Formats: sequence, structure tokens, C-alpha cells
Amino acid sequence: MYFANAKTVFERVLIMGNGGSGKTWLARRIGEQLRYPIIHLDDIHWEPGGYGTARDKTLRDEMVIAAGKGDYWIMEGVYGQLVNLVLNRVTALIWIDLPEEACIANVKERGIQGGGTQTQFIGLLKWVAEYRTRANNWNSFDAHAQLYLAFPGPKWLLSDREAVTRFANRLPVGIEVADE
Repeated sequence: MYFANAKTVFERVLIMGNGGSGKTWLARRIGEQLRYPIIHLDDIHWEPGGYGTARDKTLRDEMVIAAGKGDYWIMEGVYGQLVNLVLNRVTALIWIDLPEEACIANVKERGIQGGGTQTQFIGLLKWVAEYRTRANNWNSFDAHAQLYLAFPGPKWLLSDREAVTRFANRLPVGIEVADE
């Protein structure tokens, strides 16, 4: 894997995929290597301390648009409708499309997070399992496939855990960002 013009390509990276696919892990790896801030769409979509309580849509959208105005960032999440708000600013797109079984195993391994209940956790596992069958949903395989296919810039489709790890390990290290 060769990264020509890495400085320009990796200015604003968007990582999307199913829950448990490794978006956050990869975002952290890229963010550490490039020293870029990481924007977690979960943190914008959900109310702080209110697990499962969605933020006001207008406020949420404004927050995503504001975050997307930065010069350098790594943004990750499952929310296709939020991705669409900043897609015109994205310089590189990564879609992690692991089999649902792998995503479910990853979610089970990390366990309940953010004050969620066992019932909510079971609902999350069900939601992750339905990734390829969800219809009319921005957070589905079909929506991510459409976003990926339409994206005109550099993009990568990573379909197994090894591909995700190889991608992270082959990133150019120490790319200099704009002079401060």
C-alpha cells in the first residue's frame, strides 16, 4: 500500500462502518501517528451522560458542521447522515466493512459502555447484527456503500481485521502539518 501525497490525502480522514468494526481503534491509531484531533460522531450524536438519548438534531448537525471546518482531523462513526454533512471536506475515506459476526464479537469484548444497561446492550448487539438488512437507514451497509461509491477522492475498503491492522501499520509516520 503506497500513500502518494500523504500530507494532502490525510488532512481530513473519515472512517465509517458498522458498530464494532474498529472505527475508533483505527481513528486513534491514525490520530496518534499524524497528531490530528479525533472527532467521534457518537460523542456528537448522543447527549453527554445520557446513554441512548439522542442530541437535538439541529444542534447535532451544527456541531458536526463546525467540527468539519477544521483543517486537520480524523472523524469516525456509523452515522451516514452526519457524514453527509462534511463529505465535501473529506480528503480520505475509509470504510471498514467486517462481517457482522466479527463486529458482534468486538462489541461483546468491549462490553457495556457509557452507562448503558444490559437491555440496551442486547439491543446494540441486535442492531449491529442487522447492518446488511436495515432498510431506509443512513446507518446501514447500503448507505455506507452509496457514500463510498460516490466519494471521488482517495478511499479504502477494509474487509477484515488483518486489512485494518495492515492499513494502520503502513501509514506514513510523522507527516508534518501546517506550520504553526
